[in-house]
Amino acid sequence: MKANLKGKTAIVTTVVNFNLYRKTSTFFPKNIKSYVIDGRSGMHGLDSLKFLFRKLKNKDIDWLIMADEDVIFDNIKSVFETIDYMCKHNYRVAGVRDGGEIYHRVYNPFVINTFFSILNFKAIVDLIDWNLISNNDYIKSNEFSDDLTSLKYSFDDSSLKEPYYCFYLYLRRCGIDFLFLKSQPVKGDLVANRVLDVKGNIICLHTWYARCYKDGGEHTNRINTFIEKKNVKRKTSSSLGNFKDPIIYTDYFFYLKRVKRKFIKRIKQKLYK
Repeated sequence: MKANLKGKTAIVTTVVNFNLYRKTSTFFPKNIKSYVIDGRSGMHGLDSLKFLFRKLKNKDIDWLIMADEDVIFDNIKSVFETIDYMCKHNYRVAGVRDGGEIYHRVYNPFVINTFFSILNFKAIVDLIDWNLISNNDYIKSNEFSDDLTSLKYSFDDSSLKEPYYCFYLYLRRCGIDFLFLKSQPVKGDLVANRVLDVKGNIICLHTWYARCYKDGGEHTNRINTFIEKKNVKRKTSSSLGNFKDPIIYTDYFFYLKRVKRKFIKRIKQKLYK
């Protein structure tokens, strides 16, 4: 990858668990800017997307890597090779389908799950209109021509499971091309999955359940095992960095906004019973 392109690549994480983030972010690519959306007040999904686009739109970012704090990068070279591939083939979004690719994600295969993705931020940012995006929260039969025959697991092509689906449906309806990455399960673990690049190399591992990461507990032990294995491997890798303080964005009024939104929703439900 050209140095100037890497210089305009950034990574953003919506963080619920900063203890876990401090550990996994040490595996992030070196020499790119790291941003955090503070999710401790409940901000996630569509709300997080809205907030991060507002905060990052003037940051001179060409490529934006989105990764949750329970993502552990394995092969940084594969990340940037994927971006190169996207450049050459005019893909603007890359990620794993939210149906059919991961055993426990049985929802819509026409959109991606936000745990890991790569966006051509520069190409997308001017298309963003949140009123239009919100109006794309619908599914039309036979709208997309994706070949789903190779998907390994169950899916529901009419699902609107996640509120953020409208963001990706909007982009697809704008003609944005998606690169759907393959996933593979992790032997001996019923939850975690690996994300593969177009050559079949492992980009990262997603442990899931960041919200459950605390002292003790099944998921804490699972995640710690993955981190410990990666720490051993780190000794032979030069592409992984040490923890550095990210730029953190917090919407200090989000909790109040969320309470207000829920209150209004309950009132409307009572009025229109």
